[in-house]
Amino acid sequence: MREVADLAAKFAESFGGEEGARIAGLLHDLGKAKPEFQAYLRGLRGSEPHAAAGAKLCAERYGEQVGRILAFCIAGHHTGIANGVADGGEHNRITPLKDKLASEPLPFVPNWLTIPDRPQRPPGPFAAEWTSAGPDEKAFALAFFVRMIFSCLVDADFLATEGFYADAEGREVERGWTGDVSALKQTLDRHMLGFGVPKTEVDRLRAEVLTAARAHAPDKPGLFTLTVPTGGGKTLSSLSFALDHALRHGLRRVVYVIPFTSIIEQTAAEFRKALNDDDAILEHHSSFDWEGLSLTKKGVGDDDEGRDGVEKLRLAAQNWDRPIIVTTAVQFFESLFANKTSRCRKLHNLAKSVIVLDEAQTLPLKLLRPCLAALRELARGYGASVVLCTATQPAILREDGFKPAEALSRECPVLPVREIAPNPRQLYEKLRRVRVSNVGALDDAALVQRLLSQDQVLCIVNSRVHAREVFDALTPAEGTWHLSTSMTAMHRRAFLTQIRSDLKNGRPVRLISTSLVEAGVDISFPVVYRAVAGIDSIAQAAGRCNRNGELGTDGGQLFVFDPGEALGRRPPPELKQFAQTAMSVMAKPEHSDPLTLDAVRAYFGELFWRRGDEQLDGAKVAQLPGIMRALRGGQPRLEFPFESIAHGFCVIETAMVPIIIEATGKVEFGAPKSLIAALRHADRPGGIARKLQQFLVNIPAKARLKLIADGAAEIVREKEFGDQFVLLANVDLYDAGRGLSWGDPTLRSAESLVL
Repeated sequence: MREVADLAAKFAESFGGEEGARIAGLLHDLGKAKPEFQAYLRGLRGSEPHAAAGAKLCAERYGEQVGRILAFCIAGHHTGIANGVADGGEHNRITPLKDKLASEPLPFVPNWLTIPDRPQRPPGPFAAEWTSAGPDEKAFALAFFVRMIFSCLVDADFLATEGFYADAEGREVERGWTGDVSALKQTLDRHMLGFGVPKTEVDRLRAEVLTAARAHAPDKPGLFTLTVPTGGGKTLSSLSFALDHALRHGLRRVVYVIPFTSIIEQTAAEFRKALNDDDAILEHHSSFDWEGLSLTKKGVGDDDEGRDGVEKLRLAAQNWDRPIIVTTAVQFFESLFANKTSRCRKLHNLAKSVIVLDEAQTLPLKLLRPCLAALRELARGYGASVVLCTATQPAILREDGFKPAEALSRECPVLPVREIAPNPRQLYEKLRRVRVSNVGALDDAALVQRLLSQDQVLCIVNSRVHAREVFDALTPAEGTWHLSTSMTAMHRRAFLTQIRSDLKNGRPVRLISTSLVEAGVDISFPVVYRAVAGIDSIAQAAGRCNRNGELGTDGGQLFVFDPGEALGRRPPPELKQFAQTAMSVMAKPEHSDPLTLDAVRAYFGELFWRRGDEQLDGAKVAQLPGIMRALRGGQPRLEFPFESIAHGFCVIETAMVPIIIEATGKVEFGAPKSLIAALRHADRPGGIARKLQQFLVNIPAKARLKLIADGAAEIVREKEFGDQFVLLANVDLYDAGRGLSWGDPTLRSAESLVL
């Protein structure tokens, strides 16, 4: 308990919460002193809950606010943070804090335990400017603080337990990074110098962006934007700013948040090349549900560590203890609103970090208010710097006309947003490389004819169904390629390598792709066709056209077309509103070029401003619509509905789950048989799971269940790992040109592939 207290206090120092974290650590396992728990340890009785005892003591001793904050953390340190009171939510599984405290007698306190005094000073997030905060901001900040103290407590508890058993078993714990951030910066500097003297106008502008970004490194930590057209060098410029800024201000790590799983490995690989230190970079995404690997053995309860304590060690969640984290927006934001120990464990490591949101325009619209509130709170109360990095900056500033209380502002005296790119408007003019034309409706026959008239052309559509059908129609033509998330990462990488080579050498390339090619893929075509979508997507498509200015100013051609409303042609429901808004904006003469800053601002303005607060905070929290409203309602007596918020905050509605593709005579881009064999026999699959990530395809959860039920896929070692590892058994479902097809699990021939 003392070791957990010391560790938790150390973790909370970064945001001034060490006194509260120390108390939580010292009292979290007070219930283990109960005679009933001691009897359980000796095998004389069954499992005995212990977490409520310390929570009860805190609630009684430290008052309504401090006591309740600590009680939430202690009571939930195994099961997760509960709701304050029962709220009728259909997903509630944890006993509400009020009921836990009511049923728990005042605990026995051993005479060797000295109970600390109430914290003597307010923690950092509740400094002087706190008094001027509005009701929503105060409610959000209090709930956020509970999660941060909870994070410090559970991470300290995990690490202390891990260390205890390592000592007992005489083994080393391989954890942490022993390098030096200043050495990473020096390596990055050498890498950037390796690009040499800029030879083209685009190269010169990229160098200008880099210089300007690094010049802002001394700026006070807080909120920043980096607004640079696609292809302007945002990725390495933002990393350079982040490392320089971190060193200048003593910030602890860089967290790079990427919207799409499909490009996270590519970005991490780019960072490894630039920093020359594999161990410094941690990828964290959801190809496997690491949290789900815990608590799967029969007979292990929610509040039961197991008699030997190893259950904690089975929890494979990361605590982000590396200097460079590359993660997804889903992982990042859902963790910020989570209540489970494994998800919350890493949160304290966001304090005093540089957080770069790549493609910031992809912030989830229906959750925009709570997402902005979280970013502001990290900068306001936890010493973080947040960089919104994008070619199409969303209109979320008060100066843009964005009205919700969570709007950011360039004129805010306490937390202003600062631009670190050099004159974005001029950059957009200088980096103009593409002419955009709206060609109206095109059915597949007309589209195919247009594509056949070009030797090198990229066509981006809105669904895998449409991509496959256009690909099939084009396949007899030389140089026809297809890319989608139905293919493994290794498969896509191999195709892109060959495509780049063919483009460079003037060979025919007609690439049909879903939107995955738009973000972070360094590829350049003279002509691009884009099915109508949001202006941010159109701008991303333009970034794959004349990317390096090789065709001169306006030399690239981007044609936006309407594929119609036939099945598989219309945008997915969640994207339809973006496409409609884009068409509305582009129809105005002043915005006929959708790549101008004014057109982008008009697009996001129309997308955001016409929506009420409830449409920008659309999570259902038990009986209440919206997270901000639920928090405000729980503030007076600190009865926040943590569990209901965690279930309500969902970035992606359709659950996607991985399926492993094994290499066979027909499937070249799957996992080696030796790796699958290792998975079938290994005691600890973590390292194997990491290697398998490049051989996965994510598909809808219902589709995977059907494949399993029909014998087309098998669960590997279900008793040990649940359904974490599912292997495709019917290899005929994976085609060398199209990837995985899951509509017909009985399919036996590659020629008859259907969706």
